[in-house]
Formats: sequence, C-alpha cells, structure tokens
Amino acid sequence: MLNTAWVDDLDDARTERVRALLLAARETDGRPEVETTGPLPPEFSGGSHLLAREGDELLGYAHLDERGDAFGRKVAELIVHPGRRNRGYGRTLLDALAERVPTGLRVWAHGDHPAAARLAARAGLERARELLVMRALVGDADWPEPAPAGGVRMRTFVPGQDEQAVIDVNARAFDWHPEQSAFSVAQLREAESESWFDPDGFFLAENAEGELVGFHWTKVHPPDPHRFGGEPVGEVYVVGVDPRAQGSGLGKALTLAGLRHLRALGLRQVILYVEGDNAAAVAVYRKLGFEPYEVDVQYAGPDQPKRPEM
Repeated sequence: MLNTAWVDDLDDARTERVRALLLAARETDGRPEVETTGPLPPEFSGGSHLLAREGDELLGYAHLDERGDAFGRKVAELIVHPGRRNRGYGRTLLDALAERVPTGLRVWAHGDHPAAARLAARAGLERARELLVMRALVGDADWPEPAPAGGVRMRTFVPGQDEQAVIDVNARAFDWHPEQSAFSVAQLREAESESWFDPDGFFLAENAEGELVGFHWTKVHPPDPHRFGGEPVGEVYVVGVDPRAQGSGLGKALTLAGLRHLRALGLRQVILYVEGDNAAAVAVYRKLGFEPYEVDVQYAGPDQPKRPEM
C-alpha cells in the first residue's frame, strides 16, 4: 500500500533515500543534476517534501517551493522511481500537491515527456511555460571578437566588489522573470562558494561613467554520463542588460565574450536556457549557432478555486 506524508525537513536518512530516487531517475531521464554526495540540488532545498513509500521503499517524491516564484506561484518538482512508473503513483503525488495548493500551482516536467503531458491533462493542468535548452557545437560556431558600442568597456567580476551592482542590473533586466527577478546578493555570494564558480568567466560591461550596464555569467558543467555525450559542457548561464542599454548590441557583445571564453577552455559544446516564447532571443541565439536540444515544460493549475458541483 502506498503511504504519502508531508515533511518540512529531510533528516540524513530521508535525504539519502531521496538522493537514491533522484539518481535512479537520472539514470533513465538524464535529470536531475544530482551528485552522489553533498547537498541535494537547489530545486529540492527548503520548502516542503512529499514522500510516497511502500514500507521503507521510497517510490515517489515531490518538492514544493512554499515561497513561490517572483509572482507568488508555488512551484513543484515531482518524480516517480523509474521502476515503479505507470502504476498511478504520479497521479497520487499530483493530487496531494493540488490538495495542498488548490490555486496557482506550477509543476515542472523536465524533458517534455509524453507521460507527463498525459498526467497533467488528466489532472486538469495546462501547459503554461516552455523553457528551451539550446545547444551549439563549438567546432561549427563562428564567434567573432565582441565589439561593444563606443564608451563601453568589459572586464571580469571581482568578488566582494561587484555583487550589488550586478544584482541591481539583474533586477531591472529581469523584472518580468518568475525566478531570475528575485535573485539576491546573498544568493550570488552563496554561488561564489560553489566549486563551479569562476570569476574569470563572469563578464561585466561598464559605460563611460563607470556604471555597470550588463553582464554575462558563464558556467561549466562537469561530465554527465547521461547527457551531452558524457562530455563537460559550457553554459551561457545568465546574460543581463540594463534596459537603458538595450538595443545597442551590448547583449550580443557580452554573449560573444562568454562564448569565446568557453571555447578557449577547450569545451566542445555550449548550452543555454531561454523562454520558448521569447522569439527575439531564440532568433539571436540561432544566428550564433544554437539549436533547440531539449525542452522543459511548466504545467499550471487553476488560478481560481474550482466551484463546487451543484
């Protein structure tokens, strides 16, 4: 019999059971990016945890971000053990999420799997957001020297000096974005302690007055045997341009600076994430050699409570 329970914190034993389930899912799905030791991925930290068990075996897991995104919508991740799928466990977890969050729930489906689409449809969830993963093969790319507009100079990030200026530009550039708009100085400083953080791959653009007007933060992912041919891969992590400087070609110049840096590291693939409905950005990235590779979908529940049946 399947037993479900919400917990606010994962103790060490529960963390390792969840890790084992996430690793099993990665073997089949290529996601999530979870390590065999250390903390769980950020999307599973904090919030509330829904555990679905038979005896001591964890068969399904859902994480609910109780804080919500920048617009107050609570966002969930839901995973069923690959060996126990197609038995109704996913619907049980989804029903429990909908009961806890009757309005405004968002649920991610990574990889746009048909089974996730069917589950969402049966639960009355609608496709609300697509996040494209685009990829460029470095050997095929033409990435010329960046040419920012006159008066703009580029340099790299200085820890302990540039955090607030970056966050100020980020807030103005991404005031529309459900996650990035809420990024804080504290989160940036926390990222600086991560093993992948490299200030030499974090490019800043300043105008003639010395004001920060844009940035490109790159990232390098270690080899993952389940994605991208098991090779390390670079990422155009965040490109932010102050609205006052948009339309000047600064975004392209910053992107080129980061891409050339990643190529100089010897990487053969570079990826980026972009909103599927951002046609202008997708067109720019296509011109730089990127093509759609994967898609993540966010399904949405009703924004208003359902009326009781008469």
